Amino acid sequence: MEGKLYLCATPIGNLEDITFRVIRTLKEVDLIAAEDTRHSIKLLNHFEISTPMTSYHEFNKIEKGRHLVEQLKAGLNIALITDAGTPGISDPGEELVKMAYEAGIEVTSLPGPAACITALTLSGLSTRRFVFEAFLPADKKEKQKVLKELQNETRTIIIYEAPHRLVKTLTELLEALGERQITLVRELTKKYETAFRTTLSGAITRYKEEEPKGECVIVIEGRHPEDIEKESREQWMSLTVQEHMDIYLNKAMDKKEAMKAVAADRGVTKREIYQILLEDKGGGR
Repeated sequence: MEGKLYLCATPIGNLEDITFRVIRTLKEVDLIAAEDTRHSIKLLNHFEISTPMTSYHEFNKIEKGRHLVEQLKAGLNIALITDAGTPGISDPGEELVKMAYEAGIEVTSLPGPAACITALTLSGLSTRRFVFEAFLPADKKEKQKVLKELQNETRTIIIYEAPHRLVKTLTELLEALGERQITLVRELTKKYETAFRTTLSGAITRYKEEEPKGECVIVIEGRHPEDIEKESREQWMSLTVQEHMDIYLNKAMDKKEAMKAVAADRGVTKREIYQILLEDKGGGR
């Protein structure tokens, strides 16, 4: 019989946040694959778990992943844990899960702590719709692409950052997104946990003067749809009606449909657009 892969969420700070089910599973499986065995041994020792461990991390995820899948196929039950939180969330666990499914291995996830969700619920910002970006890309071009995509994001945005890069990242976010309300959460579930409700510029000012400590989660207010609509309308209004019409006509849209689209963009009726074109066939206003 094939083994089973267990994704076990571990504490992000406070050891009391681990579930009874995770503790039992970590004791019962044949092997624990850990992101950093030196870090995880402290957790295992605290809960008197003696199950053998092996390392599985970003730099060996493909080769080691194949080996773990072979062990699963041979009948071993394996638990995957990350340094903190839920495996597969901003860590190489997702690769092992994909490999397991491709090999027909059964996978289950044992719920528990996740820094992104904990920070979101603590933020005081909208929780109904959100987008999780984890750490922004290190590559400059890729980062700029992501930031551009986020400019008109209306959902709450969640970003992870290390303390030594915090001010730089906040500055890049301010430049790309403009001023936004944020909650900057640090040291989640630990003794010195803080949730600082402020703005991007306010956070920059504070952490230029005060050295940030501990892993940070930046929860950013999404853009208001009305602001996007207003900005879009202002851009359209900078064109003459005929220039506006030409954009749609050049997309092979017929004249009636183009007038309808122009009217919607400018917040007026189709009759008004028709009247303007009729009055000034040379370009309108």
